[in-house]
Amino acid sequence: MSRDCEVNVRFFAPPPELRLYFTTFYLIEIVVHDGGKVTDYLHPEWANLRFHIGDLPEADNRAGATISGTCFPATGPSSRAVRFTIGSTRMWGAGLLPLGWAKLVQAPAVHLADALVDGNNHAAFAGFTGLADRICSDIGDVEEELGIITSHFIDRAMKPVHDEERIIAVHAALIDPETATVADLVEKSGVSQRTLERCCDRAFGFAPKLLLRRQRFMRSLAHFMLDPSLKWIGAIDSHYHDQSQFVRDFRQFMGMTPRQYAALDKPILSAVVQERARFAGSAAQALDSPHGLRSSRGLPR
Repeated sequence: MSRDCEVNVRFFAPPPELRLYFTTFYLIEIVVHDGGKVTDYLHPEWANLRFHIGDLPEADNRAGATISGTCFPATGPSSRAVRFTIGSTRMWGAGLLPLGWAKLVQAPAVHLADALVDGNNHAAFAGFTGLADRICSDIGDVEEELGIITSHFIDRAMKPVHDEERIIAVHAALIDPETATVADLVEKSGVSQRTLERCCDRAFGFAPKLLLRRQRFMRSLAHFMLDPSLKWIGAIDSHYHDQSQFVRDFRQFMGMTPRQYAALDKPILSAVVQERARFAGSAAQALDSPHGLRSSRGLPR
């Protein structure tokens, strides 16, 4: 809790049928005192579907994308922080793994990289609008709402995904901390460089080199968010040559310096990162395994 708002965060493991497609499902309840609003930043991540009951977010990123006034904001895979402002709200979210994008979203990921869109009005997310209508109606029962979400996705996850094994292999190689170069990624995933590039366009949203830079950066940022006492020098990933290289990446991915970010109040993301690490063992969805969570915690009985 910050002096401005109260934040309650709950994460839920997807059922076995969906663990290859989703990072987590999550419920975030925000109460901003005196009817005000707070501002925070989403870190670079995989795609997310979010369904709001209450105040609706205003959001933008340095790629020029903006969104406001929708109960169903959807984001593509991101390489730039998203700044958002919001008041009191109740929000369900679903984080899509790359394989989940390939299975459930009607567009190549590269076409919606760093995109912020109204999921109610975008063809790529047409399969989720019925869910938005139901979740945004304020049922108020957590187990019932979670059941609606899981049933909706299970019903749509039956069709096979072309290149499923390759997408999983690339993802597994990508999150390996020892994967430092595109050559490493090619070798560990067992695909050609051309196949790797096509696979990344379709399911991951970015070129292999940028994905590796994002992984290196997110390992560092997650380390700092979980233990700010380390200072940045103690959080920087071992694949960085020096601190100046890390600062350059920080400017690209977050749009500010590490010092500027450390000085910001992070009323929502601080709570989300801590609870996510406790529940899922990973502070950021970009660091999740392609095989999904193995925990059954949080699933309705």
